[in-house]
Formats: sequence, structure tokens, C-alpha cells
Amino acid sequence: MSDFDLAIVDISPFIGGDEAGRAATARAFGRAFETTGFAVITGHGVPAGLADRLYATLKRFFDLPYDRKAALIPPEQAKKRGYLPVGIESVARTLSGETPPDLCEALVFAAPHREIRGVSAGAPNIWPDEPAELAGLIRDWTGYMEGLTRTLARISALALDLPEEYLDDAFADPAIALRFVNYPDQPDPPAPGQLRYGAHHDYGGLTILRQDAAPGGLQICDRNGIWRDARVVPDSFVINVGDLMARWTNERWQSTLHRVDNPSRDLTGSTQRLSMVAFTGPNEHWEVAGLPSCIGPDNPSRFPPVRAGDYIHAKIKASMELSGT
Repeated sequence: MSDFDLAIVDISPFIGGDEAGRAATARAFGRAFETTGFAVITGHGVPAGLADRLYATLKRFFDLPYDRKAALIPPEQAKKRGYLPVGIESVARTLSGETPPDLCEALVFAAPHREIRGVSAGAPNIWPDEPAELAGLIRDWTGYMEGLTRTLARISALALDLPEEYLDDAFADPAIALRFVNYPDQPDPPAPGQLRYGAHHDYGGLTILRQDAAPGGLQICDRNGIWRDARVVPDSFVINVGDLMARWTNERWQSTLHRVDNPSRDLTGSTQRLSMVAFTGPNEHWEVAGLPSCIGPDNPSRFPPVRAGDYIHAKIKASMELSGT
């Protein structure tokens, strides 16, 4: 299978450059989302050392016996916090109805920065006691993800022909969900149609993904309906458009179908894979309606206004295997 030729955008000229550099970065960013819905960013300023330490510590967490991880399963078995074991979720249900459960487990946190600031954000996160350093690393990572979210919001505004600060209010207290996903080895063949993570569109604004190079990774469906691999670029993040952002831009930016494939059955050795994901979007109370640069007399809004949090919650509910969550 051939690689998807994703645009690689160095955002350092936007972070520390002049007006021309910021404008050029925004143009490249916008072109990627208008064509493929995906981009790879470098020059983002997130320390590689922190990413490496968090990655290694998360692997130690997922290597723990199941009963110790299961202590972090939330009582309501929601997708927004705590430990999610293999078999609880089928993300492809949001598109194609009943499908086999995804072959992954996850550790999820809802906007930890709000807890630090003492702002109520619903049920509190469930923090692991082991490895001892994991909770602190996640809090540090969240701070960088919050900063990167605001940077991407400013790049987005400029790319959408709006003033750079146009989206600042929407992202003053952004919705950020951190999802650390372990795709275990697969000693037994998957069920028919079962994947590590089924074909889906992301739900929110922009997704920030740091993936590793293990086999059985991210695949993107191109415009001809062909699944293609997303090449791993060292010290980068893959950014993609979610459904909420596509609505906000009146589908000027594309929310593209993607999945996480199973590793080949011919491989020997470990095929474990670990991804660190931040799902980002505007404040959950923000009303998302067509941006003024994306609608007009000849291009009316395709979608009614919707409150960001309500839209995301409906998508999450549809993806869960257990009813009533």
C-alpha cells in the first residue's frame, strides 16, 4: 500500500517569524485542509524529551496487569475519562451501525488544565497512581497541548481569511480531550471487519496526533476510496480536521475518513503500537455556525448552528458499545 502524500508544514515561522512567514505558514496549512483534511506539522515547540518520557511511561502503564488498570474504569463507563479496556468501543458505529469492537485500550483525560485552575468540568479525571510519574507528565503534556491548540486556532483563522485573533474567544478555554491509546499485539486473528480502530471521522475541531512507527498504523481514505498509509515523520504531529471544524468552515475544510489498520499476520515480534492524541475544539458552550469567510450569497451555510459540547457528546454516545453511556 502506498503512502499518503501529506503536506508537511513547518509552523516555526508562524510562532517566531515575521508577517510574511506567518502568512505563508497559514496558506500552506489551509491548502492541506482544503484538499486532504490532514497535515503534518513540524517546528511546533513541544519538547521531544517530554514526548519520549511520556511515551515510555505510558507503555509501562499499559503493561500493568488488567486488574490494576481496571481500577481506573469510571463508574459510568464513559469515553471522556479513565481507563477504557479493549472491547468497550466501536468508533465505526458512528458511520455504519453495528461493527466489531475496536482492538485497542485507552487512558483518557478531559481537559486537565481546568482542574488545575479550579474550574468545574463535570466528573473529575481519574488519575493513575502508577507509574508514579505518569500523572505529572500528563499534566505537563496538557500544558503544551493547550498552547499548541491556541497556536493552531490562530493559524486557522489566518488560513480562513479572517483576522488572526478571530477565534481567540472560542479557544480562550478550549475543549481538550487527551487520549493515550495502546494497540496490543494481536496473537489471534481479528474477527471479520475488526480493526485496531474502525473507519471514522473525528468529531471535533482539530485532532493532534503523535504516532509511532510500529506496524499497523494510521490509514487515510483518499478521494478515490483507496486506503493509504500515513507516513511517520520524526518529531512531528499529524493534524486533521474533525466534523465540527468542517461544519464551522461550511466544508471548506475536509473531515476525512481514516482508520488504524491491523498489522500483517506475517510479521514476527511485537506489533504493539501506542499513540498520543489530543482532540481539540472550541469551548463546549460555544455556538458553532458558519464562519463569515466561508458563507455568502452564493455559498449559504449547509448546517444549522450547534453548541459544540452537545454535538461532541452525541457523537461519543453513538460510538460506545454499552447503551446508556
